[in-house]
Parts: sequence; C-alpha cells; structure tokens
Amino acid sequence: MPSYTVTLTDVEDKALRVVAMDPQDWIDNAVHERCRVAIDSISQAEIQRKFAAGQPVTGTKEDLVMDPSIKTAAQLQAEMEEDPQNQ
Repeated sequence: MPSYTVTLTDVEDKALRVVAMDPQDWIDNAVHERCRVAIDSISQAEIQRKFAAGQPVTGTKEDLVMDPSIKTAAQLQAEMEEDPQNQ
C-alpha cells in the first residue's frame, strides 16, 4: 500500500493546528475524501462509456478504477508529450 509524507513549514503547521484539532487526522480525511470523489467520478464515467458502447458493466467501483484501461494523470501527460497533436 502506498504511503505519502507531507512536510509543512512551522507557519503552515501552526495555521493547520488553528483550524484542526489533529492535523494528521485532517490530512488523512482530506485525502480519503478526495479519493472517494475521484472513485465515484471515474466509475460513473466508465459506466456511461460502457453503456454507450453496449458493453456489460461488471464489478465494483474499485474494479472499474483499477481496470488497466483507466489511465493515470501521469500516463495521460506522457501520451500528450509523445504526441501533442493527439489532444
């Protein structure tokens, strides 16, 4: 499972502590909520694409997101850099 680290300046840490009782909990919650929104968006788009193509929709939201056809932002950026006219 991936793990990420966030480094804050003293000023950023103090500011976050003014608005959050536990900065780590706040950061975890913000990231998990953003992931939930992305999972919903990606799965909805994939369901709509499959319906339009007359393909069956199988599996969970998580299965749809993990499908190899779903490209990451880094993959899309690399493709755009390889062929800028294919936008």
